[in-house]
Amino acid sequence: MKSTICSLLVVLSAGLYAAQPIVVDLWPDGAPGDNGLTEYVTETGRISDVSRAELEVFLPDAADAAGQAVIVCPGGGYRHLAIDHEGRDVAQWLSERGIAGVVLKYRMPAGDSSIPTRDVFRAIETVRDNAAAWNIDPGQVGVMGFSAGGHLASTAMTHYESPEQRPDFGILVYARVSLSDKYGLPAMRQVLCGTMEYTESVAAFSNVERVTPDTPPVLILFSNDDPTVDPRNGTAFYDAARINGVPAEIHIWPTGGHGWGWRQEFVHGGEMRNVVGRWLSGLR
Repeated sequence: MKSTICSLLVVLSAGLYAAQPIVVDLWPDGAPGDNGLTEYVTETGRISDVSRAELEVFLPDAADAAGQAVIVCPGGGYRHLAIDHEGRDVAQWLSERGIAGVVLKYRMPAGDSSIPTRDVFRAIETVRDNAAAWNIDPGQVGVMGFSAGGHLASTAMTHYESPEQRPDFGILVYARVSLSDKYGLPAMRQVLCGTMEYTESVAAFSNVERVTPDTPPVLILFSNDDPTVDPRNGTAFYDAARINGVPAEIHIWPTGGHGWGWRQEFVHGGEMRNVVGRWLSGLR
């Protein structure tokens, strides 16, 4: 679904793609649902209590465009967004390699799981709506998420209701994909679904249980010593993908902990970025 504002931004931004990102208001006519929050930027640069959904679109030079787009969902426990090292830095790296990097600034759920879910599907639809103007193949639009953003990416991969919403691939980086006691922390149930109990509505967002043969190809990345998200979230999703015949690849590095994103300090970062670049290239 196109909007006048999105189309206007595309026209006004022509020729400026490489210089600065295009900023797109995902809901120019008003977003469905209201989380009641007032967003602010912390001293460390994270965006907390996000209440306005936007895209920051980093496009490669038209001559270098490979036709792919990756919608990047930063992490932050569904309370804030690590917008730089799990967002903008990733998108800039992608654009330098001919891939459109699209940072999704999604709204925090504040107990209503439908709020970020609507945002990620709106993002996928918006990128496809603008595919021709942005030199993107509408059949090469994927999602990538870190931690809670990885949960949102896995939601896009397993909850879509139409071909327009379905991502063509997904990259899950230390992603929490289960809300059960076995793999997850009950606290995330509260912030995402509004309850600490493992209710039917909570179980619906244990996305590892929703993998089907139609789930898109997935790349899964973890550190074995992650103290925040149990790496079995990754192996469980990989197993579910294999059982359903979904192309899947998983890498678990021995060290690194949690939250490394695109930080240069991550000792396995060079290898990780090579894996991501090679895997994306193999999809084209």
